[in-house]
Amino acid sequence: MPVFFLVFLLFFATARTAEAMHITEGILPFQWFVTWFAVSAPFVGIGMYQVKRKKRTIPSYLPMVGLLGAAVFVFSCFPIPVIALSGMATSHPCGTGMSAVLLGPFVSVLVAAIALLIQALFLAHGGLTTLGGNVFSMGILGSFSGYFAFKMAQRCRLPLFWCGFLAGMISDIFTYLGTSLELGLLVINGGGSFVKATTEIFAAFMMTSQGILCLVEGAVVGFVMVFIYKRRPGILLNLGVIKNEAKSMGT
Repeated sequence: MPVFFLVFLLFFATARTAEAMHITEGILPFQWFVTWFAVSAPFVGIGMYQVKRKKRTIPSYLPMVGLLGAAVFVFSCFPIPVIALSGMATSHPCGTGMSAVLLGPFVSVLVAAIALLIQALFLAHGGLTTLGGNVFSMGILGSFSGYFAFKMAQRCRLPLFWCGFLAGMISDIFTYLGTSLELGLLVINGGGSFVKATTEIFAAFMMTSQGILCLVEGAVVGFVMVFIYKRRPGILLNLGVIKNEAKSMGT
């Protein structure tokens, strides 16, 4: 935790409003600002309910939520400008694939929402009017895509590393697909092509920094899963990530 606060203070001291991450404040018109808040709010509410329920049955659950919340916050605090988008958004790791696998997708949405809110309030990353949209892309799409990618990989009996790798990679891809969709929708009122705009924005992300970041984050999540399995397998068992009979999941 001291490391987290050190990183927090470092970014607080060096944050610049001109280089905001996620979708930047002021980009979304009022109707989309309201729409994305309405879409995201129920997921955050369910996440809060699940935290209250699970902390009664899993003693270590609340500290795990705090730890992964710090991880998601720090992961998503490394903005890499996407020059082709003219300052509308930046690229960065997400961390929601890992939090979704360990905590469940709804709680992962809550974790992402809190991280995004803190960044908007104190670091000038993202914004309050774009919070709903950023929660939708990074929290909802990132968490659920990573969670289902992990479960599908488990059903295919892939080793734990590759289950984690796919969760991290797919989570990143869907996060930036969501951001591309949100920005692509902005051209409709001006008579532009939604499909063309979305495709170009997504290509700008994936052909620059985010394509590499997807692979890096996938590897990080894979190694974290294997590390926990080898050192503290009881954590994965208690959280329902693996079962007792999952003997082939250690590599």
